[in-house]
Amino acid sequence: MSAPPVPPALGRVTLIGAGLIGSSIARAVRATGAADEVCLHDADAQVRARARALDLGTVHDDAAQAAERADAVILCVPMGAIGAAAAACAPALRAGAILTDVGSVKAGAAEAMLAHAPPGVHVIPGHPIAGTELSGPDAGFADLFRDRWMILTPQEGAGTEYHAATARLEAFWTRLGARVEVMDAAHHDRVLAITSHLPHLIAFNIVATAADLETVTESEVVKYSAGGFRDFTRIAASDPVMWRDVFLTNREAVLEMLGRFSEDLAALQRAIRWGDGEALHALFSRARHVRREVIEAGQDSAVPNFGRDTSSR
Repeated sequence: MSAPPVPPALGRVTLIGAGLIGSSIARAVRATGAADEVCLHDADAQVRARARALDLGTVHDDAAQAAERADAVILCVPMGAIGAAAAACAPALRAGAILTDVGSVKAGAAEAMLAHAPPGVHVIPGHPIAGTELSGPDAGFADLFRDRWMILTPQEGAGTEYHAATARLEAFWTRLGARVEVMDAAHHDRVLAITSHLPHLIAFNIVATAADLETVTESEVVKYSAGGFRDFTRIAASDPVMWRDVFLTNREAVLEMLGRFSEDLAALQRAIRWGDGEALHALFSRARHVRREVIEAGQDSAVPNFGRDTSSR
């Protein structure tokens, strides 16, 4: 006898923004049955048209119309647009509904959503640690969140109804395949500053520096891209609007980590200048150990060339 079907975690889910994350949520909901219905809105008319062509859900030209009767509204927009997106949805949000997001900076997202959420709406910031360097509705796929971390940063001191809403949102993301963890928003922002934001900042800067070097032509930079630089270019291909907003919103935590990185980089520079091979070897060994831990934690593959398929080359 087959097991009875698992009921949806949520009824109607509204996605504001149909880019990589929004379109992936829509596809994942369809694949898993995590919600009864998906409604979408995007500020870009061309993106809305593409979302309709891809049949991602019921696409609305108006954000408030898309948010009507929604159990949860998920803001899948850049950090700088969260406030405007929340304001656009606010007139249609019913009491008991969940207002959440997928932004990379949680303290700023909470502030922006709380400024516009009507009374009785549960603001529960969230951040799926998942993505690619691609963007747009065609870039999404249903398995994007599978075995990835989803961090929720609920407000402290909330009542029973708020905790129940948080549990529903956690169940929703679990159905999409994510591993959900709850933490304080400020702590999230410091952790992501070193694990995500600073690496992107370094990648953007290294690629831009290589492009600006007068002693190396642009064609040589591209032609002789070794593995390290090639991987930096992949990270640097990420959405510039999204990352501009991340750095402006999480500036304090990023500057703190950037200061620590600059100190360590100066120490590395001295070791190279003084020929201190022992110090270099110790640093490289520590870094290599972290790579092994990342693989053991299931955050990447140990397959050579980082799992890339080069058979078609």
